[in-house]
Amino acid sequence: MTNLNVFAQIVVNEILNGGATTTQSLAESWNNQWADLLQNNTSNNLYGSLTNLGIFFAVGTLLFFMIQWLRDVLDNEYSRPLSALIWPFIVVILLANPGNGTILSNLTLGLRNFINTVNQQVVQAGDSNQTYQQALNLSIAEEIVGSYLRPCQTLTGIQQTQCFTEAKKKIDYLWAEYRSLYGDKTWISRLETKVNLVIDNPGTEPELALNSLVGATVQTSIKSFLISLQFAFQNLIESTMLLIAVLGPLAVGGSLLPIAGKPIFAWLTGFLSAGIAKISFSIIAVLTAAVIMNGPAEDLSADPDLMWFIIFLGILAPILSLVLAGVGGLAVFNAIGNTAALVRDRV
Repeated sequence: MTNLNVFAQIVVNEILNGGATTTQSLAESWNNQWADLLQNNTSNNLYGSLTNLGIFFAVGTLLFFMIQWLRDVLDNEYSRPLSALIWPFIVVILLANPGNGTILSNLTLGLRNFINTVNQQVVQAGDSNQTYQQALNLSIAEEIVGSYLRPCQTLTGIQQTQCFTEAKKKIDYLWAEYRSLYGDKTWISRLETKVNLVIDNPGTEPELALNSLVGATVQTSIKSFLISLQFAFQNLIESTMLLIAVLGPLAVGGSLLPIAGKPIFAWLTGFLSAGIAKISFSIIAVLTAAVIMNGPAEDLSADPDLMWFIIFLGILAPILSLVLAGVGGLAVFNAIGNTAALVRDRV
């Protein structure tokens, strides 16, 4: 029982102020790590080491670049060598000054900040009424209440009455917190009525009503796991973007290889794909929450089982956002490749 109460308190503390605030706090918690790796003291950290390795790759691949360039000149393909000369300058500019943060690191950090800004704008625009936050709380409200009432289920008589009284104090505080955040919403009143029906009639209310309210321990554990899973996915996206960012110097250093597909294009596509996954998840979560808050949440007589919403956020939404990121990343890669070919033909 103690573990369930701890879970309830954690849920109250973390989800009451969720929604857009949670999305923003996740990004902000990674800010220091991004700054430390890409800007602060890069002469002694991992990014600085990879930048030096990227410079080594660039010097090594420059030999292959010059061989191909001279071959094109000897074959009288002057337009192609002239357009190809831009690549050594791009590599030098991006990887110069590795000790104090390169232009590449600053551009990478700027792109990351732009993606986060767009993501936050999407969440705030779609979550103006805190729909995502409310949908999460609506989905787990009965589990929180159940953790307070469940210990009373095995008691009888005066002991059960006293247990219900203590539980009511905690639950009333929960309703007050909900109303201070969202106002007097229908779903709050419906849950409050349902709880009061059990608490105010100990021993006379059918056992089925109490059981349906407190739920099952297994379901509570599953919801706790799935809520944690969606937060884990958002942190996974942040760590993936950071990993791709750190590998940027290697992609730039290998871009002098005389091949059609430049590694820098693949790197940029991967970074943008992770950003698309992040934004897609936010859009999916906010839109699904809006469906709940505009539907069963407004029906006073409804008694919805929103387990599907937690499953959707924890499992299906991450999968869908990754699929959209893959499709979007492929489109970005093709667009970059076509643009590079167009520029090469025009120069």
